[in-house]
Amino acid sequence: MALELQGEIDLDPAFQIQLRDPLDDEYAMSGIEPPKILLTTSRDPSSKLIQFAKEMSLVIPGTSRMNRGNHVIRELSGASRRHGFTDLIMVHETRGRPDGMIISHLPYGPTAYFTLFNVVMRHDVMGLDTMSIAWPHLIFHNFNSNLGKRVVMILKYLFPPAKEDTKRVLSFVNQDDWISFRHHTWINNGYKQVEIKEVGPRFELQLYKIRLGSIEMEEADTEWTLKNFQNTTKKRNFL
Repeated sequence: MALELQGEIDLDPAFQIQLRDPLDDEYAMSGIEPPKILLTTSRDPSSKLIQFAKEMSLVIPGTSRMNRGNHVIRELSGASRRHGFTDLIMVHETRGRPDGMIISHLPYGPTAYFTLFNVVMRHDVMGLDTMSIAWPHLIFHNFNSNLGKRVVMILKYLFPPAKEDTKRVLSFVNQDDWISFRHHTWINNGYKQVEIKEVGPRFELQLYKIRLGSIEMEEADTEWTLKNFQNTTKKRNFL
């Protein structure tokens, strides 16, 4: 009804209200202030999962890392809201190998569920440079569908806007619905000569579900899910 009324009313262009796309309504207030992230793990985390959580808290500016302890998800989500956190990130493992990441936007969603593959952490690679804590530039490549744009929105608003002179870059590259994450810094060695160095960590993400509510809202509607038969659909990409 609002869209129909907007088309009928001829207002001065200077006073036209720009309506946001329904996909990013949850992020209408994002960008006004830097995001505030709470990062935690599954219960009884291994040393490798703790190390991965520590590195991810350095990758994402403004992240507070909390030991899970005996807290249940509903308690974590409620405490995050009370303390003004904009997102809750939870990482999971199987037999000491990080293999899952949940990103829940607060206060009311959405929540994206990812599977982690090929995790290589900084301490597993020799000779890496010191990790910069500057707010990074972001590169999103090959997210062409509506679902892909939705994923970009979920990931993009985890990070504050970078300054122009920042020499830190985070890349999210989609290829056949596998999202490759890479972390680089760059320096200018001369006229039109740029040297790029990887600083880690690196991993691949595969989206398998988006739910409209926050992480503890089990009754919330599922916006998208990867069904079993879709895993064999080689010629169709969803992102």
